[in-house]
Amino acid sequence: MSMIWEKLVECQHKIIEKFEYHLKEYNEDGLGDYNQPENGWVNRTWNSDSIRRAHIDVVDAREQRGLWMMHVCVFPQLHNDAPIYGFDVIAGATKMTGAFHDYSRSVNPDHVMMQGYAESVKNFIPEKKRELPEWARNIFSSNMLAAGNVKTEEEATEIIRLALDNLDAYLAEVPEFNHTADESACADAQNYYCENQQMNPHTPRTMKSLGLPEEEVDKFCRDMLFPKLQQRTL
Repeated sequence: MSMIWEKLVECQHKIIEKFEYHLKEYNEDGLGDYNQPENGWVNRTWNSDSIRRAHIDVVDAREQRGLWMMHVCVFPQLHNDAPIYGFDVIAGATKMTGAFHDYSRSVNPDHVMMQGYAESVKNFIPEKKRELPEWARNIFSSNMLAAGNVKTEEEATEIIRLALDNLDAYLAEVPEFNHTADESACADAQNYYCENQQMNPHTPRTMKSLGLPEEEVDKFCRDMLFPKLQQRTL
């Protein structure tokens, strides 16, 4: 196994361990159709009193296509004004072509957790910074970690360390902010995040290139990867 893949698979297992420790796994309607570990496609969700949805999506196409991809996204409950945690990676055998990590605003753009996140990543300077399109700039913080062409063990290790350390901090701190948000405003903010994520053309294109069925990928990206909350009166 390549150094990059070995580190990322280990990271995947650590993320699941953290979710298992802090949260409770649940079966989300429809998501089971896309949880096919025997075919290299993993989709699992957890929640708690503080976390509405913690989702990990992994597509392991190392043998078939020489690629490995992971999306991790954690939304707080609607009564909680904490930011949204995200960590996305796509990697071949010799490099991460893209690695993205952020605490993204929900209803409070100056949330103290976002300040802590900014402090944690301030000294990380990627060898190659990935430029963000408009949909991404709409939702990600100005301190987002966006790295491309990650080839060295040192840089890969640091990206993974930051993502894991910040996930530990996130899961520990989110409960402190229960019942701090207007639920309707929080639902609108989380839907705005999902709307913009759904504009990302690279995710479905990459998943299709990994050999996943086109129709399944389109439905998954729309309804399961970043699903919008139903419009409702709160």
